[in-house]
Amino acid sequence: MRQLIAGNWKMNGTGASLLEIEAVARDMTDHPPQCDVLICPPATLIARAAWAAKGCVPIGAQNCHAEISGAFTGDISAEMLKDAGASAVIVGHSERRQYHGETDAMVAAKAKAAWRAGLTAIICVGETENERLDGRALHICSSQLAGSVPQGMNAQNTAIAYEPVWAIGTGRTPTNDEIAQVHTHIRAELTQCFGAEGEKTRILYGGSVKPSNAKEILALGNVGGALVGGASLKAADFSAIFNAAAVKS
Repeated sequence: MRQLIAGNWKMNGTGASLLEIEAVARDMTDHPPQCDVLICPPATLIARAAWAAKGCVPIGAQNCHAEISGAFTGDISAEMLKDAGASAVIVGHSERRQYHGETDAMVAAKAKAAWRAGLTAIICVGETENERLDGRALHICSSQLAGSVPQGMNAQNTAIAYEPVWAIGTGRTPTNDEIAQVHTHIRAELTQCFGAEGEKTRILYGGSVKPSNAKEILALGNVGGALVGGASLKAADFSAIFNAAAVKS
């Protein structure tokens, strides 16, 4: 199974940042990685990023609306993202859940919208620090998976990203045993609900992934890639991370 290394630029990047995408494209051309790579810039850059990537680096989006079109000022549909050059979209990121009040049902609707438009949905789940301290990390992930992953999911149209909220952008990372435990649990949940497709679906780890820890995290069982935040903004750091990935059996 080829791992997926996806960069989430969040609310960062202007036209000048396209130079970083061009640098990633050059690196991938000169040294083809053993994994799939995706960069998700802000919506303002998607079309230009797709052009700058020169077909070498797939481009994704960070969010979408569930409807095809309508009176939703400021929102962008999955079809619009596809038209702009995106091939995937992140849905249910903890920052969307926390700051925009997105529920599991809203995340599931957005995942369906992504599929409708021909986009891969990267569905995010993960616990807060208090939930982990209370011993509820696995329960929270199970609950979010049950509510956020619609029927119709398969290994081609979906990836799951486990992001412990307390590790995102903090520099703090769970232990390898903690990461492996949650990924094993998510795998079991997906397999129970979706059978063979659940067994094949890539489960990405996200939460302060950087060049210094990428190799050991990506080597863990049931880790099918990474969702990378700040380290994806610089081509050198991002390239170091995806070059640490390896094909898993």
